[in-house]
Amino acid sequence: MMMKIYDTRVKKKLEFIPLKDKAVRIYVCGPTVYDDAHLGHARSSIAFDLLCRTLKASGYDVLFVKNFTDIDDKIIKKAKDSGTSVAEVAEFYIQAYLRDMDALLVRRPDIMPKATENLSAMAALITKLLEKDIAYKLPNGDIYLNVPKDVKYGEISGRGVDDESQARIHNDEQKRDVRDFALWKSYKGADDFGYESVLGFGRPGWHIECSAMIEEVLAYQDKEFAIDIHGGGADLLFPHHENEACQSRCATGRELAKYWMHNGFVNIDGQKMSKSLGNSFYIKDALKQYSGEVVRNYLLGTHYRAVLHFNEEDLLLAKKRLDKIYRLKQRVASGFGGGLSGARAAMQGSNIALECKFCDEVLESMRDDLNISKALSVLEDMIHSANTSLDSTPKDKELKLRILASLDFVWELLGIGGGDCVEYFQQGLTKEQKAHIQEQIDKRAQAKKARDFARADAIRAELESMGIVLSDTSEGTIWERALE
Repeated sequence: MMMKIYDTRVKKKLEFIPLKDKAVRIYVCGPTVYDDAHLGHARSSIAFDLLCRTLKASGYDVLFVKNFTDIDDKIIKKAKDSGTSVAEVAEFYIQAYLRDMDALLVRRPDIMPKATENLSAMAALITKLLEKDIAYKLPNGDIYLNVPKDVKYGEISGRGVDDESQARIHNDEQKRDVRDFALWKSYKGADDFGYESVLGFGRPGWHIECSAMIEEVLAYQDKEFAIDIHGGGADLLFPHHENEACQSRCATGRELAKYWMHNGFVNIDGQKMSKSLGNSFYIKDALKQYSGEVVRNYLLGTHYRAVLHFNEEDLLLAKKRLDKIYRLKQRVASGFGGGLSGARAAMQGSNIALECKFCDEVLESMRDDLNISKALSVLEDMIHSANTSLDSTPKDKELKLRILASLDFVWELLGIGGGDCVEYFQQGLTKEQKAHIQEQIDKRAQAKKARDFARADAIRAELESMGIVLSDTSEGTIWERALE
C-alpha cells in the first residue's frame, strides 16, 4: 500500500509522492521556549515522531527538522521577571523540553535550529520581500508584509485575503492593511530586546523565523516546493502557517510545502489545553505519576487529527494495554538462558524473518494517514493470538523468537514495548525501595535454605502487602509491582 496522508490545504487524503525519489524532507514548528512543555506539545511531537517512524519503516530516507523559537515577547518578559538573560531562559527551557521528549521516547529531529542562529537568513528573506515591494518599512523601523499583494493568501487555511475577521491583528495605525503582519520589529527602548542587523536594531517577527530556517537548512532549491511536508498543531494553521506560506511564496517564487499536516488539540474540561488559558498539564507533572512510555501510549492512542479529550482513566487504560505487551515479552523471554538478552542472542543466530503477516498489517494501517486505531487493533489481536499459541506450546523457542521479532517491529514503528521487562514492572520505586525489596528477597532465600518456611512465607506476605509480587524461577526470584 502506498503512503497516504491528509493534506490540510486540500482537506482530503492524498497519495504521498516525495519531491525526490525516496527522500523526504519534513519541517515541524517547534516550541517557543519560555515555559515547560505540556501534553499538547507532547501530542504534536509524538504525532510527527510516528510519521517519521512510519516513513522510515516504509523505506523512505527522512530528513526531519524542528526548530526552537528562542526569541519572543514572552521569553523577554520571563528574562526580565527572573533577572536572567533571554539566552539563559531559552536554553533552560530547551533542555527541559529535550528531557521531556526523551522521556516520552520521541526520537530527536535530525536538525534542531534556533531562531537566533538564523538571524542573517531572516534578514536576507525580508530584504527580498522589500526589494519586490511586497514588504514595506514604517518610519519607526518596523517591517510588514502587505498581505493583499499575495493573491494566493488563504489557500492553506481557507481564510482568504478578504477575511478580516479571522486575522490576528497587532494594532498599528501605520500599517497599510489590518491583515499585514510583522516581519521585523524595531527596538522600542529599555523594556525591549534586539540584535544588530542590516534591517536595523531589532528582532524578527514570529512567522519569518520558520520560513528562513526552512530555506537555510532544509529547502530544495530546484523543486516546485521547498520541502515535502510541513507540520504542526492545528492552532498554528492560521495565522502562522498561512503567513509562512505567503512570505515564502512571495520571496522565492515557489510554494513552501507540498503537503501540510496538522495534529488536533488536547482538550481538558472541554477547553483546548494551552498556557494562555492556564489549564496546562505539564509533561513533567505527568511523569511524576506515570512512566514516559505510558504517557506516550496514551497520547498516540487517539488519531493525530482528532481532538484528544484528556482524562486520567484513559491514562490507566493505556498503562494496562502496555502491560499486555510487556507481559507477552516476559513470556517470550522465559526459557532462554539470560532471559530477554538470551532470547535476543538466539534470534541473532536464527533465520527468523520480519516479513510476517502481523508486521505487514500494522504497517499498512499506519500508511493510511497514521491509522493508529487500526494498528492498535491489529496489535491487540497479535498479542491474543501469541498468548494462545504459547499456552499450547510454551516451550516452542522458534515461536517465541517470531513473537519477539514482531514486538521489536512494534517498537520501531510505534515507539512502545522496547524496554526491559523487569525494569518495566519495577518502575515507579526509588532506589532505596528497590534495595529494601532485594534485601527482603535475600532474607527469604536464606530462610528457605534454612528450611524456615514460616519466615519465608511471612516475608512474601510482607512484600505482597507493599504491592510486590514474587516469582521463583530457575534463575532465582524476580519481583514486580502488582497490577493495578
